[in-house]
Amino acid sequence: MMLRRTRRGNPGILALHSQAFSDMPRFLRKLLPSVLISLLPASTALAWGPLGHALVGELAQRHLTPKAQQEVAVLLKGESEPTLAGISSWADALRYTDPARFKTTSRWHYINAKGGGCNFDLTRDCPDGACVVGAIDKQLAILGDRSQPLEARRDALKFVVHLVGDEHQPMHAGNRTDSGGNRFQISLTTSIPPESYARDKYVDGVMGTNLHSVWDYYIPASRGLKLQEYADLLDKQPWPAPSTTPVRPLQVALNWAEQSCTLIDEAGLYPADNQHKMDHTYLDKMRPLAEQRIRLAGDRLAVLLNQTLGATQPR
Repeated sequence: MMLRRTRRGNPGILALHSQAFSDMPRFLRKLLPSVLISLLPASTALAWGPLGHALVGELAQRHLTPKAQQEVAVLLKGESEPTLAGISSWADALRYTDPARFKTTSRWHYINAKGGGCNFDLTRDCPDGACVVGAIDKQLAILGDRSQPLEARRDALKFVVHLVGDEHQPMHAGNRTDSGGNRFQISLTTSIPPESYARDKYVDGVMGTNLHSVWDYYIPASRGLKLQEYADLLDKQPWPAPSTTPVRPLQVALNWAEQSCTLIDEAGLYPADNQHKMDHTYLDKMRPLAEQRIRLAGDRLAVLLNQTLGATQPR
Protein backbone atom coordinates (compact mmCIF):
# COMPACT_ATOMS: atom_id res chain seq x y z
CA MET A 1 0.00 0.00 0.00
CA MET A 2 1.39 3.36 -0.97
CA LEU A 3 0.91 6.23 1.48
CA ARG A 4 1.91 9.62 0.15
CA ARG A 5 2.38 13.26 1.05
CA THR A 6 -0.36 15.67 0.16
CA ARG A 7 2.18 18.21 -1.06
CA ARG A 8 5.67 17.76 -2.35
CA GLY A 9 8.21 18.20 0.39
CA ASN A 10 5.66 18.89 3.14
CA PRO A 11 4.22 16.17 5.39
CA GLY A 12 0.46 16.02 5.23
CA ILE A 13 -2.52 13.82 5.89
CA LEU A 14 -2.01 10.36 4.44
CA ALA A 15 -4.42 9.23 1.78
CA LEU A 16 -4.99 6.10 -0.26
CA HIS A 17 -5.51 5.58 -3.97
CA SER A 18 -9.25 5.24 -4.59
CA GLN A 19 -9.03 1.98 -6.53
CA ALA A 20 -6.56 0.58 -4.03
CA PHE A 21 -9.03 1.47 -1.25
CA SER A 22 -11.75 -0.63 -2.88
CA ASP A 23 -9.42 -3.64 -3.02
CA MET A 24 -8.34 -3.27 0.61
CA PRO A 25 -9.35 -5.80 3.27
CA ARG A 26 -12.58 -4.84 5.05
CA PHE A 27 -11.02 -4.15 8.43
CA LEU A 28 -8.77 -1.51 6.85
CA ARG A 29 -11.62 0.15 4.96
CA LYS A 30 -13.57 0.45 8.23
CA LEU A 31 -10.59 1.89 10.08
CA LEU A 32 -9.23 4.43 7.62
CA PRO A 33 -11.95 7.08 7.64
CA SER A 34 -11.24 7.85 11.29
CA VAL A 35 -7.47 7.91 10.98
CA LEU A 36 -5.46 11.07 10.40
CA ILE A 37 -1.71 10.74 10.80
CA SER A 38 1.47 12.41 9.66
CA LEU A 39 3.62 10.86 6.99
CA LEU A 40 6.95 9.39 8.01
CA PRO A 41 10.08 10.21 5.95
CA ALA A 42 9.89 9.15 2.32
CA SER A 43 12.60 6.55 2.86
CA THR A 44 10.02 4.43 4.69
CA ALA A 45 7.46 4.46 1.86
CA LEU A 46 6.08 1.03 1.18
CA ALA A 47 5.99 -1.09 -1.93
CA TRP A 48 3.12 -2.29 -4.12
CA GLY A 49 -0.43 -1.19 -3.47
CA PRO A 50 -3.09 -3.33 -1.77
CA LEU A 51 -3.97 -4.89 -5.14
CA GLY A 52 -0.37 -5.94 -5.82
CA HIS A 53 0.11 -7.38 -2.34
CA ALA A 54 -3.22 -9.20 -2.50
CA LEU A 55 -2.23 -10.71 -5.84
CA VAL A 56 0.99 -12.05 -4.34
CA GLY A 57 -0.94 -13.62 -1.46
CA GLU A 58 -3.68 -15.03 -3.66
CA LEU A 59 -1.24 -16.60 -6.12
CA ALA A 60 0.84 -18.09 -3.32
CA GLN A 61 -2.18 -19.61 -1.60
CA ARG A 62 -3.22 -21.35 -4.81
CA HIS A 63 0.13 -23.18 -4.84
CA LEU A 64 0.46 -24.25 -1.21
CA THR A 65 0.67 -27.92 -0.31
CA PRO A 66 -2.37 -29.34 1.56
CA LYS A 67 -0.36 -29.36 4.80
CA ALA A 68 0.70 -25.75 4.37
CA GLN A 69 -2.91 -24.79 3.60
CA GLN A 70 -4.00 -26.40 6.86
CA GLU A 71 -1.31 -24.58 8.82
CA VAL A 72 -2.27 -21.25 7.27
CA ALA A 73 -5.93 -21.85 8.16
CA VAL A 74 -5.00 -22.50 11.80
CA LEU A 75 -2.78 -19.45 12.01
CA LEU A 76 -5.32 -17.11 10.43
CA LYS A 77 -8.39 -18.41 12.26
CA GLY A 78 -10.34 -15.47 13.60
CA GLU A 79 -9.02 -12.96 11.07
CA SER A 80 -11.70 -10.91 9.28
CA GLU A 81 -10.31 -12.21 5.98
CA PRO A 82 -8.39 -15.40 6.84
CA THR A 83 -6.46 -15.72 3.59
CA LEU A 84 -2.99 -14.72 2.49
CA ALA A 85 -4.54 -12.04 0.27
CA GLY A 86 -6.67 -10.80 3.16
CA ILE A 87 -3.72 -10.21 5.49
CA SER A 88 -1.22 -9.12 2.83
CA SER A 89 -1.33 -5.39 3.74
CA TRP A 90 -1.32 -5.84 7.52
CA ALA A 91 2.34 -4.85 7.83
CA ASP A 92 1.56 -1.54 6.13
CA ALA A 93 -1.51 -0.97 8.31
CA LEU A 94 0.71 -0.97 11.41
CA ARG A 95 1.54 2.60 10.43
CA TYR A 96 -1.78 3.66 11.94
CA THR A 97 -3.04 0.63 13.92
CA ASP A 98 0.17 0.43 15.96
CA PRO A 99 2.48 3.39 15.18
CA ALA A 100 5.08 2.39 17.75
CA ARG A 101 5.42 -1.07 16.26
CA PHE A 102 5.49 0.35 12.77
CA LYS A 103 8.36 2.62 13.76
CA THR A 104 10.42 -0.38 14.86
CA THR A 105 9.61 -2.36 11.69
CA SER A 106 9.57 0.37 9.03
CA ARG A 107 13.07 -0.45 7.79
CA TRP A 108 12.01 -4.04 7.16
CA HIS A 109 10.27 -3.02 3.94
CA TYR A 110 13.33 -2.18 1.83
CA ILE A 111 17.09 -2.31 1.43
CA ASN A 112 19.46 0.29 -0.02
CA ALA A 113 22.98 -0.38 -1.27
CA LYS A 114 24.89 2.41 0.40
CA GLY A 115 28.06 1.58 -1.48
CA GLY A 116 26.49 1.81 -4.92
CA GLY A 117 25.88 -1.01 -7.35
CA CYS A 118 23.64 -3.94 -6.49
CA ASN A 119 25.98 -6.00 -4.34
CA PHE A 120 24.33 -5.59 -0.99
CA ASP A 121 26.51 -5.89 2.08
CA LEU A 122 24.29 -7.04 4.94
CA THR A 123 26.66 -5.69 7.58
CA ARG A 124 26.57 -2.26 5.96
CA ASP A 125 23.09 -2.21 4.40
CA CYS A 126 21.14 -4.33 6.88
CA PRO A 127 22.50 -3.63 10.38
CA ASP A 128 20.94 -5.88 13.01
CA GLY A 129 18.81 -7.49 10.30
CA ALA A 130 16.77 -4.29 9.90
CA CYS A 131 16.01 -4.57 6.20
CA VAL A 132 13.72 -6.64 4.03
CA VAL A 133 16.31 -9.41 3.62
CA GLY A 134 17.00 -9.82 7.33
CA ALA A 135 13.34 -9.48 8.28
CA ILE A 136 12.20 -12.24 5.93
CA ASP A 137 14.82 -14.57 7.39
CA LYS A 138 13.94 -13.75 11.00
CA GLN A 139 10.17 -13.92 10.55
CA LEU A 140 10.36 -17.24 8.71
CA ALA A 141 12.31 -18.65 11.66
CA ILE A 142 9.55 -17.55 14.04
CA LEU A 143 6.86 -18.90 11.73
CA GLY A 144 8.48 -22.32 11.59
CA ASP A 145 9.09 -22.57 15.34
CA ARG A 146 6.14 -24.49 16.85
CA SER A 147 7.30 -23.54 20.35
CA GLN A 148 6.50 -19.89 19.66
CA PRO A 149 3.10 -18.51 20.76
CA LEU A 150 0.40 -18.73 18.11
CA GLU A 151 0.09 -14.94 17.99
CA ALA A 152 3.80 -14.53 17.28
CA ARG A 153 3.64 -17.08 14.47
CA ARG A 154 0.52 -15.43 13.06
CA ASP A 155 2.23 -12.06 12.94
CA ALA A 156 5.32 -13.65 11.40
CA LEU A 157 3.17 -15.10 8.63
CA LYS A 158 1.67 -11.67 7.99
CA PHE A 159 5.11 -10.09 7.79
CA VAL A 160 6.47 -12.77 5.46
CA VAL A 161 3.54 -12.48 3.04
CA HIS A 162 3.93 -8.72 2.86
CA LEU A 163 7.70 -8.46 2.79
CA VAL A 164 8.18 -11.01 0.02
CA GLY A 165 5.86 -8.84 -2.05
CA ASP A 166 7.77 -5.70 -1.08
CA GLU A 167 11.10 -7.16 -2.10
CA HIS A 168 9.90 -7.92 -5.61
CA GLN A 169 8.90 -4.32 -6.31
CA PRO A 170 12.12 -3.14 -8.00
CA MET A 171 11.98 0.34 -6.52
CA HIS A 172 12.45 -1.13 -3.05
CA ALA A 173 15.90 -2.56 -3.49
CA GLY A 174 18.18 0.02 -5.06
CA ASN A 175 21.07 2.38 -4.64
CA ARG A 176 19.76 5.79 -5.65
CA THR A 177 19.21 8.68 -3.29
CA ASP A 178 15.60 9.52 -4.24
CA SER A 179 13.92 7.20 -1.71
CA GLY A 180 12.92 4.54 -4.20
CA GLY A 181 11.61 7.03 -6.75
CA ASN A 182 9.44 8.91 -4.25
CA ARG A 183 11.36 12.10 -4.96
CA PHE A 184 11.44 11.57 -8.73
CA GLN A 185 8.47 13.68 -9.77
CA ILE A 186 6.29 12.58 -12.68
CA SER A 187 3.68 14.33 -14.81
CA LEU A 188 1.52 11.41 -15.94
CA THR A 189 -1.05 11.72 -18.71
CA THR A 190 -3.62 9.06 -17.82
CA SER A 191 -7.31 8.22 -17.81
CA ILE A 192 -6.91 6.22 -14.59
CA PRO A 193 -8.81 8.06 -11.82
CA PRO A 194 -6.41 9.44 -9.24
CA GLU A 195 -6.62 8.86 -5.52
CA SER A 196 -9.38 10.97 -4.00
CA TYR A 197 -7.10 13.25 -1.97
CA ALA A 198 -5.11 14.17 -5.09
CA ARG A 199 -7.94 15.14 -7.39
CA ASP A 200 -6.69 18.70 -7.39
CA LYS A 201 -3.42 17.38 -8.84
CA TYR A 202 -5.31 15.77 -11.73
CA VAL A 203 -5.89 18.51 -14.27
CA ASP A 204 -7.03 17.97 -17.86
CA GLY A 205 -6.05 14.29 -17.73
CA VAL A 206 -2.58 14.92 -16.29
CA MET A 207 -1.61 13.61 -12.85
CA GLY A 208 1.19 15.05 -10.72
CA THR A 209 2.79 12.07 -8.98
CA ASN A 210 6.15 10.31 -8.59
CA LEU A 211 7.89 7.27 -10.04
CA HIS A 212 7.32 5.12 -6.98
CA SER A 213 3.58 5.74 -7.17
CA VAL A 214 3.58 4.92 -10.87
CA TRP A 215 4.94 1.48 -9.99
CA ASP A 216 2.95 1.14 -6.82
CA TYR A 217 -0.46 2.01 -8.21
CA TYR A 218 -0.75 3.13 -11.80
CA ILE A 219 0.92 0.19 -13.54
CA PRO A 220 -1.19 -2.54 -11.84
CA ALA A 221 -4.31 -0.38 -12.05
CA SER A 222 -3.83 0.07 -15.78
CA ARG A 223 -5.02 -3.54 -16.29
CA GLY A 224 -8.47 -2.54 -15.08
CA LEU A 225 -9.01 -5.92 -13.37
CA LYS A 226 -10.15 -6.85 -9.88
CA LEU A 227 -8.24 -9.26 -7.68
CA GLN A 228 -9.68 -12.62 -8.73
CA GLU A 229 -9.74 -11.75 -12.44
CA TYR A 230 -6.17 -10.51 -12.28
CA ALA A 231 -4.98 -13.55 -10.32
CA ASP A 232 -6.68 -15.88 -12.81
CA LEU A 233 -4.88 -14.13 -15.64
CA LEU A 234 -1.46 -14.40 -14.00
CA ASP A 235 -2.07 -17.94 -12.81
CA LYS A 236 -2.70 -19.21 -16.34
CA GLN A 237 0.98 -18.95 -17.14
CA PRO A 238 3.08 -22.09 -16.55
CA TRP A 239 4.45 -22.42 -13.03
CA PRO A 240 7.81 -24.02 -12.19
CA ALA A 241 7.76 -27.73 -11.47
CA PRO A 242 8.08 -28.74 -7.78
CA SER A 243 11.60 -29.27 -6.51
CA THR A 244 13.04 -30.94 -3.41
CA THR A 245 15.92 -28.46 -3.15
CA PRO A 246 15.90 -26.81 0.30
CA VAL A 247 15.68 -23.03 0.34
CA ARG A 248 18.00 -20.96 2.53
CA PRO A 249 15.85 -17.90 3.35
CA LEU A 250 18.64 -15.40 4.03
CA GLN A 251 20.53 -16.26 0.86
CA VAL A 252 17.53 -16.36 -1.45
CA ALA A 253 16.14 -13.11 -0.03
CA LEU A 254 19.49 -11.47 -0.66
CA ASN A 255 19.49 -12.80 -4.21
CA TRP A 256 15.96 -11.48 -4.78
CA ALA A 257 16.99 -8.01 -3.60
CA GLU A 258 19.95 -8.01 -5.98
CA GLN A 259 17.68 -9.05 -8.84
CA SER A 260 15.26 -6.22 -8.10
CA CYS A 261 18.08 -3.72 -7.90
CA THR A 262 19.58 -4.87 -11.20
CA LEU A 263 16.24 -4.45 -12.98
CA ILE A 264 16.11 -0.73 -12.19
CA ASP A 265 18.81 0.01 -14.76
CA GLU A 266 18.62 -3.05 -17.01
CA ALA A 267 14.89 -2.62 -17.63
CA GLY A 268 15.07 1.16 -17.77
CA LEU A 269 12.65 1.90 -14.94
CA TYR A 270 13.76 5.52 -14.89
CA PRO A 271 12.59 7.34 -18.02
CA ALA A 272 15.25 7.95 -20.64
CA ASP A 273 17.21 11.19 -20.15
CA ASN A 274 15.42 11.58 -16.81
CA GLN A 275 12.27 12.82 -18.51
CA HIS A 276 9.55 13.64 -16.01
CA LYS A 277 6.61 13.39 -18.40
CA MET A 278 5.00 10.06 -19.29
CA ASP A 279 1.74 8.51 -20.47
CA HIS A 280 0.18 5.10 -20.96
CA THR A 281 3.13 4.12 -23.17
CA TYR A 282 5.31 3.75 -20.08
CA LEU A 283 2.58 1.88 -18.19
CA ASP A 284 2.06 -0.52 -21.08
CA LYS A 285 5.78 -1.07 -21.50
CA MET A 286 6.43 -1.77 -17.83
CA ARG A 287 3.28 -3.76 -17.02
CA PRO A 288 4.69 -7.13 -18.19
CA LEU A 289 7.68 -6.67 -15.88
CA ALA A 290 5.50 -5.59 -12.95
CA GLU A 291 3.22 -8.59 -13.47
CA GLN A 292 6.24 -10.87 -13.76
CA ARG A 293 7.53 -9.60 -10.44
CA ILE A 294 4.14 -10.02 -8.74
CA ARG A 295 3.79 -13.51 -10.13
CA LEU A 296 7.35 -14.44 -9.17
CA ALA A 297 6.75 -13.15 -5.65
CA GLY A 298 3.67 -15.37 -5.40
CA ASP A 299 5.62 -18.40 -6.54
CA ARG A 300 8.53 -17.74 -4.22
CA LEU A 301 6.23 -17.05 -1.28
CA ALA A 302 4.55 -20.41 -1.86
CA VAL A 303 7.98 -22.05 -1.86
CA LEU A 304 8.91 -20.48 1.46
CA LEU A 305 5.61 -21.33 3.11
CA ASN A 306 5.59 -24.90 1.80
CA GLN A 307 9.08 -25.37 3.19
CA THR A 308 8.26 -23.75 6.52
CA LEU A 309 4.76 -25.11 7.09
CA GLY A 310 4.49 -28.10 4.76
CA ALA A 311 4.91 -31.71 5.83
CA THR A 312 7.50 -32.52 3.17
CA GLN A 313 10.58 -30.75 1.89
CA PRO A 314 9.30 -28.13 -0.51
CA ARG A 315 10.37 -26.81 -3.86
